[in-house]
Amino acid sequence: MLKIIPLGGLGEIGLNMMVFETANTIFIVDAGLMFPEDYMLGVDLVIPDMEYIKRNRSRVAAIVLTHAHEDHIGALPYLLKAVNAPVFGTPFTLGVVRNKLEEFGLLSSASLHEIRPGGRIKLGEFELEFIRVRHSVVDGVGLAIQTPLGLVVHTGDFKISHNNSDGLATDVNRFALCGHEGVLALLSDSTNVEKEGYTISAREIGATLARLTEGARGRIIIALFASNITRIRQIVDIARARGKKIVFNGRSIEVAVGLAKSLGYLQIAPEMELTIEEIGDYPDDEIMLVTTGSQGEPMSVLARMASGTHKQIKIRKEDTVILSSKFIPGNERAIAGIINKLYRLGADVIYEKISAIHVSGHAFREELKLMINLTRPRYFIPVHGEYRHLKLHARLAEGIGIPPERVLLAENGQVIEFDRTGGRIRERVPTGRVLVDGKGIGDVGRSVLKERRSLSEHGLVVVIMALDEDTGTIVYGPEIFSRGFVFETETGHLLEDAVCVVLEVVEDIAPDVPERIEKIRHRLQSVLKQYFFFTIARRPVIVPLIIEV
Repeated sequence: MLKIIPLGGLGEIGLNMMVFETANTIFIVDAGLMFPEDYMLGVDLVIPDMEYIKRNRSRVAAIVLTHAHEDHIGALPYLLKAVNAPVFGTPFTLGVVRNKLEEFGLLSSASLHEIRPGGRIKLGEFELEFIRVRHSVVDGVGLAIQTPLGLVVHTGDFKISHNNSDGLATDVNRFALCGHEGVLALLSDSTNVEKEGYTISAREIGATLARLTEGARGRIIIALFASNITRIRQIVDIARARGKKIVFNGRSIEVAVGLAKSLGYLQIAPEMELTIEEIGDYPDDEIMLVTTGSQGEPMSVLARMASGTHKQIKIRKEDTVILSSKFIPGNERAIAGIINKLYRLGADVIYEKISAIHVSGHAFREELKLMINLTRPRYFIPVHGEYRHLKLHARLAEGIGIPPERVLLAENGQVIEFDRTGGRIRERVPTGRVLVDGKGIGDVGRSVLKERRSLSEHGLVVVIMALDEDTGTIVYGPEIFSRGFVFETETGHLLEDAVCVVLEVVEDIAPDVPERIEKIRHRLQSVLKQYFFFTIARRPVIVPLIIEV
């Protein structure tokens, strides 16, 4: 029996983690995170629930990574703390992983193994072949997984590009050969199933960047994802053709560029590259600066430029700033804020809504159809996307000839099971989201988030008083303080009247009542909530601090 168990990534963008399992062997594909949604106040990041893996850690043979994006490798440090298994990935992917594990103090204990497209490894009853795919990060791979029940193909994140000038295009011939050999099941990227046609080629984006930067009189500042080495290479080519100097600023982009240079994906003449400290030694029209912050990250280099706090770069009127990336949903407001600041400083700002300067790394509908037709799977399993993406991808597969009963539309935690009689969706295993807040992992739950939301929306009211232990009378207070609730100087009468409410509660509960202090606390929370809602329609968090002396 073969089991495929998604622990994340089916029903959401991010958290990609999938278990492949037989009776004796388990291996895991990817270990991704997602960034917190709006309601997750204070949370740093989100990782998949790994309880199922922890319970079966003795059978885990390996962790296999498809590419170097955070939604596929970001949770790896947390996974390695739970299971000590070798990690397989391409050179660029493992280069990024090494930096990440070093930050967590895990690099010395990790077992990392480089593989290249076309390479094969054997993991117990599985044999894996790595197939090159084009994505928005270099060194991406899909997987051809030989199982006891047949060949399973996992596309990874991919698109099918007809521009093979750099030798990094998706290996459609190998996927077609898989189809010729016979594919039991295809697991295919669903992210862009809503988009008709084909993705724009990287060559077109390069031509657009060249046109937009032509004739710029000031500095050219381009913000993008640090992992987009293909785009960085295009920018380097433009700078070289125009005799400009190039500067990389921002820790993540400096790490990615250094790694890409060491692996041969990027060639830059030493005399062409400047440090950020040297930028003032050259005329503005000779400078191209590549940096991070295209998503409005508050501490990024671009954000510091826009706010005027960057030590070396002050935005000037003739500067051209290009945000060469897609606006990730949820980041629009932060990005718009930076764009507005840059305009106020006099820069000319170019972004996706006014020019085609970004190309997706995920296949559009015609490319998704082509992948299905190349592999000709017996069963089709849409992966990587929100539920609507999975549903639309399932319909797409049915529309080109996959029988509905062989389209397995699964969600996180559902076990996809194959045996000699076929495939089906079975029971669920434990899964979910684990919130990482500072050094705390999983200790922030719904109740904490609810409290944080209430604090953020309604504020806090603290009642302080001391009672005589023998007589039960008030010997100090009550004092009432508020934070994030009302201006005490402007609405002082509101809190003064609240003191009267507190006094009434204390008088109503006789000194000889058992557990009097606890009953006063509960009554104060209830009565003050009613009082504040009646007077100003607000529901602050009420914290009574009562001691006996």
